Amino acid sequence: MPKHVAAFGEVMMRLQVPGYELLSQASTLNYSFSGTGVNVTAALARFGHTGYLVSTLPANAVGDAAVSYLQKLGVTQSFIMRDGNYVGMYFLENGFGVRPSRVTYSNRLESSFNTASEGTYDFNRMAKKMDVVHFCGITLAMNDTVRHHMKTFAKAVKENGGTVVFDCNYRPSLWGEDGYEKAKPHYEEMLHFADIVMMNEKDAMFVLGMKTVKEDRGKQLMELIPTVAKTYNISVIAGTHRSINGDNTHSLRGFIFKNQTFTFSKTLTFSVYDRIGAGDAYTSGILHGEMEGFSLKKTVEFAAAAGMLAHTIVGDTPMSSESDILRVMTDSVGDIER
Repeated sequence: MPKHVAAFGEVMMRLQVPGYELLSQASTLNYSFSGTGVNVTAALARFGHTGYLVSTLPANAVGDAAVSYLQKLGVTQSFIMRDGNYVGMYFLENGFGVRPSRVTYSNRLESSFNTASEGTYDFNRMAKKMDVVHFCGITLAMNDTVRHHMKTFAKAVKENGGTVVFDCNYRPSLWGEDGYEKAKPHYEEMLHFADIVMMNEKDAMFVLGMKTVKEDRGKQLMELIPTVAKTYNISVIAGTHRSINGDNTHSLRGFIFKNQTFTFSKTLTFSVYDRIGAGDAYTSGILHGEMEGFSLKKTVEFAAAAGMLAHTIVGDTPMSSESDILRVMTDSVGDIER
């Protein structure tokens, strides 16, 4: 049964260096628009749900270009406000081999989204229409006004019987010095609102300050995630473990913790074309499985396959349909479709 799903977040302009060049080498950039909220709502719209973005874009030609791009992605725009002058931007240099990809943010704090004043959004009206609303730790890092917007919206969703999703998505560069200490109280507040949380053991250890004597990642996960679920009364916690192999392939294994039980996906190994946004594809797979009532095993395998496919598609936003993902889960990969 298709649902009404919203995400609260910033629309960013992605400026990508062609191929594997560095910014210092390149003379051209390709631009597109993205953001965690854009990626999740666009992916869920592709799965047949109605995806709304709650955001503010500038009232100028750049804002118009962003709106046009979102229309193409199938994102419903009735909750997008138009005000201010800027979009946040980031520059992407693709990594190769031992050199990691690099993201450099620009102009974020002056963006229309991050300078939107109190009273910009009618959160109660929005909450009444939504089944599920997605929030993100990247948005939580912005400023006190944005954090107030987030918490007000999450509270309204809970009061109206909706499902609150919180993706921890901690970014050290956004929180700055002593970032974990700054972030912790805000994360805890959002976790108390949340029904579905995207995180792994690293978030529990670093952001929440939880302790474990275990050294193996899998054992840390098994010890800490049930404690997080119990402490904050969270129904579902899901996430991934990724490893990068010597031949430049990546391996990904997804997990979901629900009803006091862990369910893991198979470990998927694949080549990477564009890594940015793959976590959002995984999140959208978990949400789709939950909303559609998939078994836990099918949900986590679907999400992992969605994440894998996102690595093969240029751009941040997941573009795979449900049938694309189900086919990858069952068929041999790499044959030509005729």
